[in-house]
Amino acid sequence: MSKLIIAMAQINPLVGDIDGNVQKILSFAQEAQNKYQADLVVFPELTLTGYPPEDLLLRPSCDLRIDRALHKLCSEPMRTHMVIGYPKVVNGKMYNMAGVIYQGRVIFEYAKQCLPNYQVFDEKRYFAEGSENGVFQCMGVSIALSICEDIWDGGPVTQAKDCGADLLLNLNASPFHTRKQAEREALLLERAEHVGVPIVYVNQVGGQDELVFDGGSFAVTTSGETLAMAGFFEEQLAVLHFENGELSAFTEEVERDSQHLATIYKALVLGVKDYVNKNRFKGVVLGLSGGIDSALTLAIAADALGPERVHAVMMPFRYTSDMSKNDAEEEATRLGVDYRSISIEPVYEAFMRQLEQAFENTERDTTEENIQARSRGVLLMAISNKLGYLVLTTGNKSEMAVGYATLYGDMAGGLDVLKDVPKTTVFELSRYRNSLGEVIPESVITRPPSAELAPDQKDEDSLPPYGILDQILELYIEQDCSAQAIIAKGFVAEDVKRVLSLVDINEYKRRQAPVGIRISARAFGRDRRYPITNGWQIGD
Repeated sequence: MSKLIIAMAQINPLVGDIDGNVQKILSFAQEAQNKYQADLVVFPELTLTGYPPEDLLLRPSCDLRIDRALHKLCSEPMRTHMVIGYPKVVNGKMYNMAGVIYQGRVIFEYAKQCLPNYQVFDEKRYFAEGSENGVFQCMGVSIALSICEDIWDGGPVTQAKDCGADLLLNLNASPFHTRKQAEREALLLERAEHVGVPIVYVNQVGGQDELVFDGGSFAVTTSGETLAMAGFFEEQLAVLHFENGELSAFTEEVERDSQHLATIYKALVLGVKDYVNKNRFKGVVLGLSGGIDSALTLAIAADALGPERVHAVMMPFRYTSDMSKNDAEEEATRLGVDYRSISIEPVYEAFMRQLEQAFENTERDTTEENIQARSRGVLLMAISNKLGYLVLTTGNKSEMAVGYATLYGDMAGGLDVLKDVPKTTVFELSRYRNSLGEVIPESVITRPPSAELAPDQKDEDSLPPYGILDQILELYIEQDCSAQAIIAKGFVAEDVKRVLSLVDINEYKRRQAPVGIRISARAFGRDRRYPITNGWQIGD
């Protein structure tokens, strides 16, 4: 059996930018060829379009653009085999395809057989299932292709072995959630051991709307060894050596960062960076309240974009404490971001004067609190429009779940950084960020959370403690437990039923919320699709 040098091209494509993605493919392939003399360079799933392309696949010009891109790749004088992903229509059906380009032509193609249609995936909307496996020859080695879900199903892996494969390549666009990498590595070790074929796993990296792809490309041997070849959350070219049926590292293996909070923080930073940059915003603006959510959001934004592109606005009102004002200014100073204070008092009073007749003979309630939040939203959106900044909202998953946010107020914006981050994790991430350099004042972390929309207001005046609330929410949202099942775990029945009711009745709010970065196995948005109008009973 011949020797083979394999390059893993962990790239960050831009969805829909087919020409730009072609240039990136060529750049990485040339580096693999010239620097490492690679015989084979492997790219992620749907490399040409980026993932997920969604309804761009239905555009009439999609096929034409893909054909043009393949022609461009075939016309380049490359000595290495390029393995890339792309959509392709065959006999009127579109397939999620992987192809091998060598010496000016596509020498082998494989159509993805197992199409995921759960959580964030909608592949059956676009693609037909492939049915055939096979192998191609590269330097005397028989190589089979598979694409993402194929490896989880397992059937295509067995087929590859039956076709005489010495090696299996798996092209991926596998999004991040906590503990996902451990699941991947355990699964591939099981597959490689079962069929006796080593596997190379190449994953996409980068942010795409609410999804973050973490990279972490690796390989597994038949002897049960994992070769950690590429880092997380960054583009990288990593190289393997294949000889006598086994893989070994050609470039140095990377050291995996196993710290749970570090991984989440890096995912949030990359999600913000790519969302802002890929959508070509000049920078971001956010309301800095002196509370922990906006403090953490500010730190993530500054780490993602640099302080010069981050703008913080304190918008005090009569209920805003001096501590909040001082803490907000201190946060901005420590991070070196642009900071200003604009009182909402005159804006609020103007609204109240105009509404005086309409509110006649009514009692003060949450309406007045919402007007405060909406006054702030108007100011931030005005700054956004005038200066070209994206408004970052700061609501966390706990608040989004139970509706403790104001439509067209603190929910007004383009990206909610913490939308999938529970409040308890917000505290943990804040302490983690301070371990890298203290940017969030200790008083922000230790004081009781409050929206400061009324005198002496505290979040836990009307909610269970966040430590309890977040456990109930995880069981209901991420694990789909019923009210009775949650109560059976020891939670107070009244708390459970109230929390679940709040989650259900606030679906209409979440449908109008900005997208947020997904870090859990089940986030609001693509993952969780419940009808706004329904008669489902909590007790069922």
